[in-house]
Amino acid sequence: MILVLAGTSDARELALRIRSAGYAVLTTVVTESAAKSMEAEKLPVLIGRLTATDMQQLIADKEVRIVVDATHPFAEEASKNAMAAAQLAQVPYVRFERKSLSIEQSALVTTVDDYKQAAELAAEKRGSIMLTTGSKTLKIFADRLIGLPDTTLIARMLPRKDNMEKCEELGIEQKNIVAMQGPFSKELNQALYNHYKVTLMITKESGKVGAVDEKLEAALEMGIPTIVIGRPEIEYGNLYSDFDGVIKYLETHVQKEA
Repeated sequence: MILVLAGTSDARELALRIRSAGYAVLTTVVTESAAKSMEAEKLPVLIGRLTATDMQQLIADKEVRIVVDATHPFAEEASKNAMAAAQLAQVPYVRFERKSLSIEQSALVTTVDDYKQAAELAAEKRGSIMLTTGSKTLKIFADRLIGLPDTTLIARMLPRKDNMEKCEELGIEQKNIVAMQGPFSKELNQALYNHYKVTLMITKESGKVGAVDEKLEAALEMGIPTIVIGRPEIEYGNLYSDFDGVIKYLETHVQKEA
């Protein structure tokens, strides 16, 4: 059995490739929405966040031979738990991570190391700020930006009940919530920037699959400054940015089960 930590569209495609290569696959995701995309492809899936201990037990229960970590580039905690679980269970760990975008620095683009730096820089710039980094780190930005003079925080995130509840708890008004599921075209990004009179956009370097280039291109064409949060620096060990590399790794470390 190959355990694939998934949840993104490219992770789903990788799981399908692994299955097509002749391996039994089990996927894990965090949300119901992600689970439905797996089920649509008839991929076995478990839903819920897993600690390192949870994952170690799952590896033992399902006789997992290799852990394939194909989580989002910013799912730092999930990757660390996966590496720890694989080490404890004494099974190989391999990481798939989509390629980074080459983002040219300019007067309109600033790259920072983490969310806190992004929030501090945004607090200096102020204005109408569109946050496109999701709900998980929303509190960092809300705590720093809400209440500042001449500053409005517009939060763009998935249309989920828990996200709306989080916005309410953090004091983000409904009129400043964009609850939509991407990816977004350049034209739609520009329409949203225009509607909210955005003067600053904040995003993560999630790669082309994460539609970062559309956000950036839209902002740059409109002359809107952008803060880009760089990926966390993690020493993965076995890291590939293409499906073929992962498949070759599997071929050298485990026999086919199907």
